[in-house]
Amino acid sequence: MRKTGSGKAGSGKTRAPALDPVSLHGLEEASAPEEAGTFEGLHFDGQSFDGTDLQGSTFLECEFSSVTMTDTGLRGARFLECRSAGLYAPVFRAPRATFRDVVLEGSRLGSAELYDNGWNNVHVDGGKLDYVNLRSSRLTDVLFTGCTIEELDLDGVHATRMAFRDCRIGALNLSGAVFQDVDLRSTELRSITHLPGLQGATIDDGQLMLLAPLLAANLGLRVEG
Repeated sequence: MRKTGSGKAGSGKTRAPALDPVSLHGLEEASAPEEAGTFEGLHFDGQSFDGTDLQGSTFLECEFSSVTMTDTGLRGARFLECRSAGLYAPVFRAPRATFRDVVLEGSRLGSAELYDNGWNNVHVDGGKLDYVNLRSSRLTDVLFTGCTIEELDLDGVHATRMAFRDCRIGALNLSGAVFQDVDLRSTELRSITHLPGLQGATIDDGQLMLLAPLLAANLGLRVEG
């Protein structure tokens, strides 16, 4: 059952992501699959998925430990009630994928092609991500904690109850983004493209001071001492 957020509609407070825990038991040790299919209740430990075409596959109640997925074909794949720790992929290709009830811990991703994704109840915990393309995705109840993201592309994203805590984001693209209850407090933001995309987000006082020059330029204001 989905838990409700910490805030109430109309309360004026940003509602936090309502995350349910992912609990996996009795998993069977397995080798990386060689073709697409449905995989349930499996543990992949140190396996290489590199270059395998797994388009349209479904992973249900699976755990991935220190696996590599460089250029793995995951278009349209579904990850349901899954946990991943130490995922490594210089190029991670999973457009039009579904992530529901998923935990991603300590990922090291170069270019992550995740456009047209559907995320629900997802926790991205730690890790270093160079470029994350989530264009035109729908994100609900999503939490990022302790992540370093060099470039995050949220062009056309619809996000509801999404939070970034103690993260560092180098370049953030918000062109066409639609936010509801998005919390950016305690996160370092270096540059933002399309400031109007911040509507619906919550920032802290320190972030507001850092954003002041960008906000002034966006409004065509001259600031003179």
